[in-house]
Amino acid sequence: MSKYLNKRFLRELALSTSVGVVSGFGIFIFQEYNKTNAPVNNALEKSYNKIFEDNWDSNWDKRQLKSLVKPVYSKKRELQDKYDKQIKSQKSCATRHIFLIRHGQYNLSGETDGDRKLTELGRKQAFFTGERLSILNYPWTKITQSTMTRAMETCSIIQKQLPENIPITTSDLLTGSPIQPDPLSKHWIPELIFNTDKSRKEVAFRRFIHRAPPEQKKDSYELIVCHANVIKYFVMKSLQLTPEARLRLKLDHASITWLSIAPNGRVTLRCYSNSGYMPPDAITH
Repeated sequence: MSKYLNKRFLRELALSTSVGVVSGFGIFIFQEYNKTNAPVNNALEKSYNKIFEDNWDSNWDKRQLKSLVKPVYSKKRELQDKYDKQIKSQKSCATRHIFLIRHGQYNLSGETDGDRKLTELGRKQAFFTGERLSILNYPWTKITQSTMTRAMETCSIIQKQLPENIPITTSDLLTGSPIQPDPLSKHWIPELIFNTDKSRKEVAFRRFIHRAPPEQKKDSYELIVCHANVIKYFVMKSLQLTPEARLRLKLDHASITWLSIAPNGRVTLRCYSNSGYMPPDAITH
């Protein structure tokens, strides 16, 4: 019996020793491989980082610091100090929260803009949205509305439920079809319209969607009441996605879309087409 146990013990000892040797040898080989290939691994890591960096244009709004201050082509210390001071003075230090509100349901059969007023349901939708914004109780900074009747009506209903001292402006840049969609819409629109409207939408994007200016010291909460085409264009452009895909997205009437733009230019889509605060039978698109 003792001989059997001794043999069994020796076999298990040999087996465990072999496993230990193999494991140790494997670890040694892995470590040596890493040492040998360290330059290759580092190069791969750098290339991956470069790919991810190149995919995001950090100067998308042309407000990166080096785009705002004239460069210095001199090694003189006083000029470098002046340049550094100017760079510091142009640094964004606040976040812009932009709430994009689509107008409510309106009369589609109207021949002119004045005829395309909100329906009764559209007015209710605007009321629900105003109520929701009031409950959120953010320190609203300003309101910008489109010049079209349905947007101005929606804005008026919302405004009545918010504090009276919020500045309001109107812009004709917030209308039109910004870019030809892909795939094409079943509703034919002349290419000339896209050609003229696109430039206006790009101006609107540059004017309204950007990081906070250096003089803004506190986070802002801004409302823009406009149209589905404009909102989808702003969202796609700010997230650096192809704006031609805008018709692949739906947008509910009087819904809330919330973009946040950080001081470093990073953009976050906090919510898109939010209408869940409305009764189910009031939701349309």
